[in-house]
Amino acid sequence: MDTSGIKKQLDHYKSLNKKMFATTSLQTHSIVLLHILSKIDKTIPIYFINTGYHFPETIKFREEVSQKLNIEIKTLNSTVSKHLQKDNSGNLLFTVDPDHCCYLNKIVPVDNILRSMDVWINGVRAIQSESRKALLMEEKAAHQTLRYHPLLRWTDKMIFDYIKEYDLPRHPLEEKGYISIGCEPCTRKALGNDERESRWYGLNKTECGLNTELIEKK
Repeated sequence: MDTSGIKKQLDHYKSLNKKMFATTSLQTHSIVLLHILSKIDKTIPIYFINTGYHFPETIKFREEVSQKLNIEIKTLNSTVSKHLQKDNSGNLLFTVDPDHCCYLNKIVPVDNILRSMDVWINGVRAIQSESRKALLMEEKAAHQTLRYHPLLRWTDKMIFDYIKEYDLPRHPLEEKGYISIGCEPCTRKALGNDERESRWYGLNKTECGLNTELIEKK
């Protein structure tokens, strides 16, 4: 798979002295971007947003990927402790207000990183959802930063072929029927071909906000 275009774009940002970082959700398809970055520039910081609700398998997969690619995957945590993430009745937010839970555990931590960075390298792909289909390769983000989506036009077959070509590991929950893996309380096994359908099942919610709230409104 030709990734020279990605290298050219990252070299361009570097020539402009742009401070770059990447985020990863540590799903099977996520490892493609991590592998590409590991070949181009290992100095680009990579962050995993640890909400505290991930599957144990995801945490284990993080270590496997880090060792396999010889990269450091840094951790982003919420600044609000879990005992404060409750409503007035004492219910954890993910059970009553998942949007606010995502805001505290995902959006705020990444927003804080954006304040000191210039370019956010994001592995989002257009085929994953309707909102992502509308994205461009580059989008303006919060705090006058830029989002770069190097895999935006990659298909599932391209991802599969890349993983096969480089013999990259797959998330252990995939073989158990999970195709979109997020926080454990808000993730179910795949119910069909729509990978986002298994997230926040039964709710009018398909995005955590990272790919909607942290993009400058057009």
